[in-house]
Amino acid sequence: MSVNGHPEQKIVILGAGPTGLGAAYRLQELGYRNWAIYERNSYIGGLATSFVDSAGFTYDIGGHVMFSHYKYFDDLVDKLLGDNYTEIMREAWVWMMDRFVPYPFQNNINYLPREVVLECLLGLIEAGKHPEAVNQATTFDQLIDAQFGKGIAKHFMKPYNFKVWAHPVTHMSRDWLGERVAMPNLERILQNVLMDSADKGWGPNNKFKYPLYGGTGGLYTPFEKYIKDHLHLNKSAVAVDPHAKTVTFSDGEVVEYDLLLTTMPLDLLVNRLQDVPEPVKLATRGLHHSSGLIVGVGVARPTPSEKCWLYFPEEIAPFYRVTYLSNYSPYITPDPNHFLLLTETSRSEYKPEDKTTIIDRVVEGLINTKLLEPADLDRISSTYLIDVDYSYPVPTVDRNGALATIQPYLREHGIYSRGRFGAWCYEIGNMDHSVMQGVELVNYWLKGEAETTWKDFAGSAPLILDSAFTGRAGNGLVRANEKPLNIPAVKLNLAAAAVDQAGHVA
Repeated sequence: MSVNGHPEQKIVILGAGPTGLGAAYRLQELGYRNWAIYERNSYIGGLATSFVDSAGFTYDIGGHVMFSHYKYFDDLVDKLLGDNYTEIMREAWVWMMDRFVPYPFQNNINYLPREVVLECLLGLIEAGKHPEAVNQATTFDQLIDAQFGKGIAKHFMKPYNFKVWAHPVTHMSRDWLGERVAMPNLERILQNVLMDSADKGWGPNNKFKYPLYGGTGGLYTPFEKYIKDHLHLNKSAVAVDPHAKTVTFSDGEVVEYDLLLTTMPLDLLVNRLQDVPEPVKLATRGLHHSSGLIVGVGVARPTPSEKCWLYFPEEIAPFYRVTYLSNYSPYITPDPNHFLLLTETSRSEYKPEDKTTIIDRVVEGLINTKLLEPADLDRISSTYLIDVDYSYPVPTVDRNGALATIQPYLREHGIYSRGRFGAWCYEIGNMDHSVMQGVELVNYWLKGEAETTWKDFAGSAPLILDSAFTGRAGNGLVRANEKPLNIPAVKLNLAAAAVDQAGHVA
């Protein structure tokens, strides 16, 4: 088989996460032979990996929901999972003002105190008087005000999004939303307020599949049998020479390529390129990312709720989202007499978090938000920390200009950067998007078919850097370990908080 009319060229894939695995699977599916895939870790799956601790709990790297925009991905999931899956009806909530509010928040403000409901409604009505502000908005911050009004912006949209992205919403662009955020409908909201009804139906993932065994990683480990003859684990790429077309690994091995698919974070890739032009290097300052501290808490009692996940906009807890992971599969926990909460806390230079205290602070937050009872402190049988250096590629106002500078240079040298952080495009960073970026690239190489998922930013406005707001490259690592809970310290902090609250009430 040829590549664009040429005899079989050497294809090298860096990274065995969803994108790299999608490309590798498609290569073998089409019968291509001259390729290899290299993975830094001792396992495949990337950010879709799952870990199992000594107590028998399974942890995902954050709350993953499997839904699809592609028939190819659907068919592939069916093939890889077979009967190894459950189907879950989404039940999502927001915790705020000492109560549970159905998701999406903006459709269910009737659950809030009356004065807050009024504030949110007045804000929506006022925003509706200025429809031109929606088109005039250039930042996410401006768009929130224009579409949601001051009340919803104040109580949910702005504090929650800062907790998620760990970046100021004033520096985020508006062009990434798509199906990610429910746009407000005043008539619908008024109906819910007046009829006191719950509105839980919005969203692209009302029903989703989840692997019965192995957590989210249970979808990706089956790839190995299809690609194992081309797979090289524990291989970390430290340099790429775009002129000689070689990749150098940390063990000293040098591999030649004709076409290179790299899924490593784009800023790390540019830093590892040899003799890269200065404007391309400078453009990485327009690439911003958040990091994540994923804390799992296993509790020795049956699950107390049927909820899937919850959002937390307030400072009463460090996390922005909690998933009842044990509700996804009965095999997430050692037995039915345990349940598992998976929490996600973002961090960055704009939102620092102390890793040494995160376990204790998460458990305190779970008690503060009533997901755990104080008595559960003595039932906690496992606590686990996954420290993720690259969690979300943040859609900042300088992102498109940065990609407009970097992408053409890579393409000129036969380097194709794809995937969640390879494309650096959050809006195409779901698992289905990521797998299909790899599949579609192979289809482009071997069949001449245009890529439809990956976004080309070559025509975007030139990058204008702000010296006070620049992206910083990380290390790209994921560290997962069991971490003990300091129960006496948590009890002491909770007691002190109770005394302080009682003083404020008095």
